[in-house]
Amino acid sequence: MADPAPPVRDGDGDGNGDGARAPDDAIGIALSGGGYRAMLFHAGAIVRLYETGLLGRAARISSVSGGSITSAKLALEWPRVTSRDALFGHVVEPIRRMAGTGIDVSAVLGGVFLPGSVGDRVAAAYARHLFGDATLQDLPVAPVFVINATNVETGSLWRFSRARARDWQVGEIAAPRLRLADAVTASSAFPPVLSPFVLKVGPADFTTVEAGVDASFLRDIALTDGGVYDNLGLETVFKRCRTLFVSNGGAALARDGSPASDWLGHTRRIIDIIDNQVGDVRTRQLIETLKLDDANPLHRRGAYWGIGGDAGSLGLPDSLPAPLARTRELAATPTRLSAMPAALQERLMNWGYVACDAAVRRWYPAGGPYRAPALPYPANPI
Repeated sequence: MADPAPPVRDGDGDGNGDGARAPDDAIGIALSGGGYRAMLFHAGAIVRLYETGLLGRAARISSVSGGSITSAKLALEWPRVTSRDALFGHVVEPIRRMAGTGIDVSAVLGGVFLPGSVGDRVAAAYARHLFGDATLQDLPVAPVFVINATNVETGSLWRFSRARARDWQVGEIAAPRLRLADAVTASSAFPPVLSPFVLKVGPADFTTVEAGVDASFLRDIALTDGGVYDNLGLETVFKRCRTLFVSNGGAALARDGSPASDWLGHTRRIIDIIDNQVGDVRTRQLIETLKLDDANPLHRRGAYWGIGGDAGSLGLPDSLPAPLARTRELAATPTRLSAMPAALQERLMNWGYVACDAAVRRWYPAGGPYRAPALPYPANPI
């Protein structure tokens, strides 16, 4: 078994490369990538975390890729999420409208045949349906929302938050007024077709620059999906928070007896294999830290749940039904930003809700007592 802790690159989780520090006695939430599938799975989990009171106690919420769509909308609407109904009205329902709109194919075709890039078209769709002209300065001071992308130029995690946008190898833009839609586009720029997203900044935008950095790294920065570096969105919460709740909407790798040989299809398959292996390693590392003795500095409390898991195996006598054959079918939903039928949306949200509920009540009873669970969409069970 590998070292159970993710590699320490910067001690405070914000990318400043200043060495290790002890995590705070705080709650962190991480939302993985996985396109619309993950976006909706996490939305269901967020509903249950709201009901348990854990969402309102979170100090930091970190996300990548599809998880960043959910997280960013939650962040933008945070002051208005004052009830479960408000959570549905301000966050869940707009996300579902987004899920009913396909943007990946139209963005790619527009990027090929029309002026502008694929990333520009994805960002325009996010702005139109979810974020408008909001910037990172429209996010709440607390909890801290961190939207993660990967800097193709340095191979490091690029973080977007209200306080800063930065890569620990390059430097920092303090209090960035970058568009929220652009941050989410960078975080969800799935390679190869939606990647890279070019962040249009220049040297004058940086408030601090790391020693020896060439000015070329400070302008028109090529970013790709945050899941390329950390497909659980785990790093920035692992380093800062002692208690973690991690929702993984990433699909398990399916067998393929006749893999594509064309450059695009074959590249996609190779990327999926790499992503799956990296994700498995991070997941195993996280689970090992949850098992450690409380005296161990690497120990974390909390819970992990995955879209490919089996809620029935946790042994809760009152867990909501989640037939394994049905949840495996949901886990196989393609990683796309393509229009999704309403029934599938509701099943994915219900599954995220049930998976979260079972994991939290099984592994974090200290946070209870919890309100009894009830499916968000009882008319369309898993």
